[in-house]
Amino acid sequence: MEIIDTDVLVAGGGIAGLAATARIAAAGVRAVCVDPMPGDARGSDLRTTAFLQPAVQTLATAGAWGAMAAGAAELRVMRLVDAGGRERGVREVADFRAGEVAPGSFGWNVPNRDARAALVAAIGAAEGAELIGGTRVEEVVPRTAHALARLSDGRQVRSALVVAADGRDSELRTAAGIAASRWHYGQKALVFAVGHGRPHGGVSTEIHRTGGPLTLVPMPDADGHRSAVVWMVPGPRAAVLEGLSDEALGHEITAETMELYGPLTVVGPRAAWPIIGQLAHRLGAERLALIAEAAHVVPPIGAQGLNMSLADVETLAELAGLRHAAGGDIGAPDLIAAYERARLPEMVARAAGIDTLNRAARAEAQPLRDLRRIGLKAIHDIPPLRRLAMRTGLGLG
Repeated sequence: MEIIDTDVLVAGGGIAGLAATARIAAAGVRAVCVDPMPGDARGSDLRTTAFLQPAVQTLATAGAWGAMAAGAAELRVMRLVDAGGRERGVREVADFRAGEVAPGSFGWNVPNRDARAALVAAIGAAEGAELIGGTRVEEVVPRTAHALARLSDGRQVRSALVVAADGRDSELRTAAGIAASRWHYGQKALVFAVGHGRPHGGVSTEIHRTGGPLTLVPMPDADGHRSAVVWMVPGPRAAVLEGLSDEALGHEITAETMELYGPLTVVGPRAAWPIIGQLAHRLGAERLALIAEAAHVVPPIGAQGLNMSLADVETLAELAGLRHAAGGDIGAPDLIAAYERARLPEMVARAAGIDTLNRAARAEAQPLRDLRRIGLKAIHDIPPLRRLAMRTGLGLG
């Protein structure tokens, strides 16, 4: 029976798992990523991800950002539009400009397949990193000096630390006896791309009416002016929208966006995802650390989800790198406890904030919609509050 020896085993080959593998290897720590999906299946993901500045730094350190940047669209302005005022047609538009808190831009929007390709290449180029596709971690047995993982292809991996990046229904989290709280919003997120006649100008636009926010995120202009759409709507309306033709869906989203970009044309396939919130009660067990959706799931508001995950990656990689350089045990209980102390309070606070924003965006009662509009205006018009909101959104405190 083949046994693979490494320092860190990452279970899960999504963007977070790949980033963890590349970033940990960049810290001088050997890492193996086990991905249950074959590479060609992951490459069919047509969604995009907005990587904010702190996450970009993590990806750069991991050796992947240079390749990602080639096909990325810069995000220079975050525009919030509240269209739920008492008077018909009244809108509150608030532009938050990156230059106030960060040089250049808030971040960049990258097609997921490009992000994955860049991370796979970074792992391939990194000393001490390996990606094993088409197999999964079936069992992890923690021991005194290491953990022994059994893979579905019959091989075993011996490592000091196992990183669970195996998603919201994490089997490793469950097997370790770590509970997670989950709540539902009765919403789905429709994800697709649109073409429009007017240029986006590097502006990411989030529109609040009722039922949930609708976000248009800039895409590269190589094929004309395009934006990625994340449209959060109640479940029944999502079912109706999913069944529409591209032409009919284009009419619906053009009306919903109040023609801010002119008429919108649906381009490419679409997908729908149920919106939930979830938090693990702990971030670790014996020789196990949780990252990404194994630890937290939030609604897709303000590009927070994967950027939170990359903050997990950065924290864990820094801790592991320092411990490894000192010749210590990177899977020791005190290191896992330090990771939890660094990340869990921030996860809880950010999940609570996003939950509040989503519930406010869904508000149907007119007084609540008026209050939402007034609150947005106050945050935008008071410079210290505006800058605080932007820094918080970027994860800069």
